[in-house]
Amino acid sequence: MARTLPLLLLITCLLLIPSSQIQQEQEAFTTIVISQQGLDFLKNLLITQAISSIIPLKLPNITKTAKFPFLGNVRMLLSNITIYQLQVLNSYVKPGDTGLAIIASGTTCNLSMDWSYEYNTWIFPVEISDKGHASVQVEGMEVGLTLGLKNQEGTLKLSLMDCGCYVKDISIKLDGGASWLYQGMIDAFEEQIGSAVENAITKNLGDGILKLDMFLQSLPKEIPVDDDASINVTFVDNPSLSNSSVGFDINGLFTARKKVSIPMYHYKNTLPSVLCTEPAKMLGISLDEAVFNSASALYYDAKFMQWIVDKIPDQSLLNTAGWRFIVPQLYKKYPNDDMNMNLSLSAPPILRISEHNLDATVYADLIIDVLEADQVIPVACISLVIRGTGYVGIAGNNLVGSVKLNDFSMSLKWSNIGNLRMYLIQPLMWTLIQTVFVPYANAHLAKGFPLPIIHGFTVQNAEIIFSRSKITVCGDVAFGES
Repeated sequence: MARTLPLLLLITCLLLIPSSQIQQEQEAFTTIVISQQGLDFLKNLLITQAISSIIPLKLPNITKTAKFPFLGNVRMLLSNITIYQLQVLNSYVKPGDTGLAIIASGTTCNLSMDWSYEYNTWIFPVEISDKGHASVQVEGMEVGLTLGLKNQEGTLKLSLMDCGCYVKDISIKLDGGASWLYQGMIDAFEEQIGSAVENAITKNLGDGILKLDMFLQSLPKEIPVDDDASINVTFVDNPSLSNSSVGFDINGLFTARKKVSIPMYHYKNTLPSVLCTEPAKMLGISLDEAVFNSASALYYDAKFMQWIVDKIPDQSLLNTAGWRFIVPQLYKKYPNDDMNMNLSLSAPPILRISEHNLDATVYADLIIDVLEADQVIPVACISLVIRGTGYVGIAGNNLVGSVKLNDFSMSLKWSNIGNLRMYLIQPLMWTLIQTVFVPYANAHLAKGFPLPIIHGFTVQNAEIIFSRSKITVCGDVAFGES
């Protein structure tokens, strides 16, 4: 029961096609597409995060010396200049051939600062000074940047290709001292204040993009599934940009976390495409059959797909007395002995994904064991071919599923108690599969495996779309600070 994911793979695995030792790391089997709605969501999130990270923003002091009639040279200082509020009224993001352009217009910001001046005049042979507080409002500011995206050794590289900030209007209001006398004098600082705001915003945007790039570079190349498996989320090729979306190709295959001997397999890449029926969905993730192939390879070849059943709803079926009318020779040879069922997969499960169905075929060997004293005695082996229909859903950021039994066939592989009348055993096998194996598998299918989503984001309002050889998850995303 500790091996949870092997049972998940009763549904989500494909037949593997062996080949030579071929590395698959440079091929993509999962495609992620962020639509214009998703880009708008990320743009708004980045703007909100950027504002919260830089506010309050302190600017360098500004000094100026000016010559006034009758007063001579006046030394002026603006200090403690702080942007304490920043609002973006309009913004948009647009993918292009070279990168993503983000424009924020109609932006306003509010500043606070201290002002002071001093001068000497021949009229009064003493130093004259004054000081006070000022508030500044910047309106009509425009901020624009262009971001470059490329694959760098399997990670996403973000670069700032262009960045600019333009201040249109500034109004300054002074409080304290004889400020009404010096409003005109302080207005002379407009150009320098505007330049300081432009430089500070541009520099902080550059620093922010650098930090975001470092975050992307630090993202793990594998997502843990359990103690045995991870999903390879290495980026493959450069992102593809259209006029309304950005697409990313990742490897997406399951890989072993432990050092186990697993043969390499060749997976056929069917070039996953993302086709969401609702254009308003923010995100689309397309999973090729090869993703499930790799999971099947890992767990099957590592011999994780086997378990012993010693408890069932009708416990009488795990005693030879319950078989005395079905297999008399079993009861005659081992009267009233307890039994267990040793089930193991004889081949990787097959998953067929079509436009309408998700069909699964599982090949298994069921060994009937008799428990006599301290011995476990294998008495017969029945080969099973179980066919079912799979159902897929989303729980949080996990792809989950369930299975419904359609039919099965069986044959006697070997027996130490003579020939078995399979037509008599078949109803018993149906009961075991329907009441034991299917519920047991579904309990673990409900746990699922993680989609390639960055931590902090959650898929919402998801829909599942089946197409030839692939499953596509389309949905919106939400962001949580945790």
